Amino acid sequence: MLDVNRLRVIEAVARHGSVTAAAKELNYSQPSVTHHLGRLEAETGAQLLQRVGRGIRVTPAGRLLADRAAEILGRIDAADSELAAHVGLTAGRVRLGAFASASAQLVPGAVAALAATHPGLQVSVTDMHPPDAIEMLRTGEIEVAIIFRYDEDEPEPSGVRLHHLLDDPVHLLSTRPEEGLESLRDATWIAGCERCSSHLVSICADAGFEPRIGSRSDDMVVMAALVAAGMGVATQTGLALRAHQLEGVVATELPGSQRHIFAATYGEPPDPPPTAALLEALAQAA
Repeated sequence: MLDVNRLRVIEAVARHGSVTAAAKELNYSQPSVTHHLGRLEAETGAQLLQRVGRGIRVTPAGRLLADRAAEILGRIDAADSELAAHVGLTAGRVRLGAFASASAQLVPGAVAALAATHPGLQVSVTDMHPPDAIEMLRTGEIEVAIIFRYDEDEPEPSGVRLHHLLDDPVHLLSTRPEEGLESLRDATWIAGCERCSSHLVSICADAGFEPRIGSRSDDMVVMAALVAAGMGVATQTGLALRAHQLEGVVATELPGSQRHIFAATYGEPPDPPPTAALLEALAQAA
């Protein structure tokens, strides 16, 4: 059976690309890290590291083991937190990853409500895009991810469960009121993140044209500022507009166009008490 401490060593070495940096993070001596790596290679029968000049390189077998170690260690750390908070939610933590407009509009109210009902529960929030949040959820680095998608039937990785929070309407942004997409077939567009850009291309295709994209930004404030400066038109959602709307920018709702916002968790139900409490608070805030 693989030793958990040795899994921590290979994960840290692979992440840093250095025995010295891994030793410093783990508070081990360099000879101790080298010893653990040697024992791990003996136990697995695989070469995990390759010397390159005065440094090291993780082999494909080492990378595979390090990736699996990250998942295992994440689940162990999550289990520690869940057990500590199991009775009465008087302690423990829950880690949340969310995209920017959700962090600004949904998360503060939910965290404040949770603090009032469970003051001993620690909540940490990290701003991140949905694909990164799903990956961190899968590896156990967070317990809840707030994500969005435009296609309700889009599949998520195995083990990820979605809890619907709200549907967020999409608006056209320009410097004047717009009558619809058809009136903007000759406009220059400012595109957002990958998912938002794909949605823009899709709805324009439904309207019979391909958008001419002149600028790109995954920052909603930057997009609105570019629109205000006359550099083009864009789409933006209700949550983002509530968080900030610049003077001189007119928002026109697109009928029937919306993004679906979910809180995602990982693993079989029921969710651990801290996670369930945060999900309930998010649902109330939504």
